[in-house]
Amino acid sequence: MTRLLLVIAGGLLGAPLRYVVDRAVQSRHDSLFPWGTFSVNVVGSLILGFLAGASTALPHGVQLFVGTGFCGALTTYSTFSYETVRLFEDRARFLAGANVIASIVAGLGSVFLGVAVSQAIWS
Repeated sequence: MTRLLLVIAGGLLGAPLRYVVDRAVQSRHDSLFPWGTFSVNVVGSLILGFLAGASTALPHGVQLFVGTGFCGALTTYSTFSYETVRLFEDRARFLAGANVIASIVAGLGSVFLGVAVSQAIWS
């Protein structure tokens, strides 16, 4: 039961933060490109990579709270997918393709960076 509560608590922080960051970032860009979703996904990938690289140094409860709960609620594959389809349907096909490529490259790059930084700290 404690594990479930840790995931719920992390999610309770991550979900509203995703909404606030998404709106704040998107309001600063006059573009169809979904900068808000892109930003939370990249930051969440960085945090999750850091956590994964430090997995042996951190208690399992931290992994559940931050990794599963917080990052799970902060990042959003479904919104990324929906916004990509919406761009495509709105005939912004270049932006749709750019969203897919940039999200994959930046997300994976962030995970690798997070792992490298945490391993440098705890190695």
